[in-house]
Amino acid sequence: MPHPVPRNPESRLPKQIPAAVKAGLQKGWSGLIWLVKILVPVSFATALMVHYQLLHHLDFFLQPMMTMIHLPASAAVVLVIGIFTGIYGTVAALSVMPFSMEHMILIAVFTLISHNLIQESWVQANSGLRFSTAVFFRLGMSFVVTMICGWIMGVGPGSAGTAGFLAAPPSPGPLSVMLVDWAAGTAWLCLKILCIIMPLMVVMELARRFHLIEAVTRITAPVLTFLGLDKSCALLWMTAGVFGLAYGAAVIVEETKNSTHDPKALTRLHLSIGVNHAMIEDPSLFLPLGLPAFWLWVPRLVAAMAAAWLHMGFFWARRFYAARAGHKKLCDY
Repeated sequence: MPHPVPRNPESRLPKQIPAAVKAGLQKGWSGLIWLVKILVPVSFATALMVHYQLLHHLDFFLQPMMTMIHLPASAAVVLVIGIFTGIYGTVAALSVMPFSMEHMILIAVFTLISHNLIQESWVQANSGLRFSTAVFFRLGMSFVVTMICGWIMGVGPGSAGTAGFLAAPPSPGPLSVMLVDWAAGTAWLCLKILCIIMPLMVVMELARRFHLIEAVTRITAPVLTFLGLDKSCALLWMTAGVFGLAYGAAVIVEETKNSTHDPKALTRLHLSIGVNHAMIEDPSLFLPLGLPAFWLWVPRLVAAMAAAWLHMGFFWARRFYAARAGHKKLCDY
């Protein structure tokens, strides 16, 4: 009786590719639906706040702190706009408000860390980090990094743009115009996210099926180690670094659901990418305003590294102290 001929694993490639593409498209579509459920109401509420000038009345939260971060009082309005609406709102405000170059740099540093805070914090909350932790950590890092950059640059708060608080805001335009602009902008944003999510999810599914993730992990391991991150978070870090927390939301959430990451390593990753994500697009938006590239890229990167290494050092020190003191329960915790 003849022995059965063993099947060549390569003969299954034509069947695995369509299956991987189908699975990737399904995950991409479900991720888009999940993201739209967050994006649409948050962006609509923000658009209403901007239209009815509610953001202008929120500046008193930040006004007393402006001197601490070497900015004039009127910068609070721009920071609030960036926190709620994102980088585009900040760039639009800076293009029409009279700030010095030094103050524009500090505003950019602050906003690059804390922008689109509600939506992006929800993404992190659904992929391994508490919503409140994501919000307050990014805001705290924004103040600390901006303050340090101001010290290094020797910038004082000055009086540039202080008339921004005294001048009455312009009257809002028709609500119908705002609604049309919001609908068009949101639809275009969803289309761009769809064009990013679908191919990216397919590529990740193909990489998972053909064991390419291990190769990517090995290549990026030295970089992640230098940044204070675990090599198991390579794909999450690359997704957030290239596409950001909003465009890469579906991929980040899906990956954390389907993979087993160490909780501390995942928290460390979120602290890092919360500070430094979308490393290509976001800083580039400020270049047309004439801002130096050094201040747009380097402070965020250094702050992200510091956050990861401090988080790692904190847990190492706690375990070391618990072991030396003989507190077994604390050491196990």
